Amino acid sequence: MKLFHSLKKGTRAPRHSRTAALVAALAMILTSTASMGHAAALYILNGSQDSVIMLGTMSHVTERRFSMIDLSTGEKTRDLTLSAGLPVTVRRDSSTIVTTSRQESVVALLGRLEVQLSPLEMVTVDLSDKQVEITIGEEIVYYDHVTETVPYETERVPNPALPVGTEIVKQVGQDGVSTRVYEVVLSHGEEISRQLVEESDTTVVNEIVEYSTKVEVASVEMHEDGSGTLHLTSGDALTFSDAKAMTATAYTAGHGGAGYITALGTDLHVGVVAVDKKVIPLRSKVLVVTKGGMVYGPAVAEDTGVRGDVIDLYMDSYEECRSFGRRGCTVYILE
Repeated sequence: MKLFHSLKKGTRAPRHSRTAALVAALAMILTSTASMGHAAALYILNGSQDSVIMLGTMSHVTERRFSMIDLSTGEKTRDLTLSAGLPVTVRRDSSTIVTTSRQESVVALLGRLEVQLSPLEMVTVDLSDKQVEITIGEEIVYYDHVTETVPYETERVPNPALPVGTEIVKQVGQDGVSTRVYEVVLSHGEEISRQLVEESDTTVVNEIVEYSTKVEVASVEMHEDGSGTLHLTSGDALTFSDAKAMTATAYTAGHGGAGYITALGTDLHVGVVAVDKKVIPLRSKVLVVTKGGMVYGPAVAEDTGVRGDVIDLYMDSYEECRSFGRRGCTVYILE
């Protein structure tokens, strides 16, 4: 059984799956509505295809025929006519009318039921499952698929292996296009809300810039209570609340039983250290200076897995860990 004559039979599209043609058609309708000085009623048809047609107020319905907008060409096609014998449910506020179609257009059906639309009301028609559901109201929600040109964003990634004060472009950015899904709310014929709910099929390439987080300590100023100041060769200074003599080791994801997520649930990356939380509280910010002057950090204690006065430094590769080995160090707990 055909649901209607103007559309081809097919599977029902998800409610959130709207075509770009629907968007273009809707834009045309809203433009026409604005020029009329009042809101025209509107069909959004859900079914084998998504389409939009415009209705005038009921006073205009009897004066002219209304055509659908062909999604493929943007041109108007035949009037929307329901096949005879379809169960139809019309909902408006708390009222519900159940009837059967009579080989008639939706406009004619509403007229037969003596349903008078106000200038601010809109109509949504769901044509699926061999039945017709018509909802009338001053507010509707639909999902708008739009292909938009999107500028690339720049991601800055810390790299403590770079020389002090340097940065490099690891990936050149490139603008592209993205398919974005917006949830749109129409009220009284006007768009009052448009919220991005999904983005897919993007061709945007974000730029990736690595910057040095390496620091070099020029001198240490220590106070009697164990706190003090680290003076860096860059001229900057870091204050610390405590300094601990510890042993530094190194680890990387996927080796020695290490996973890929820290004890705090974050992704492992350079700048994470594993500690015994009884010695150094989790989330502490630290700077590790090994014997020989190598500096790691500033880093954050986000992981566990060691005991006592041992601090495990995360590195990107197993080779780096082997090269680092085991070293004495001073761990400065930064303020």
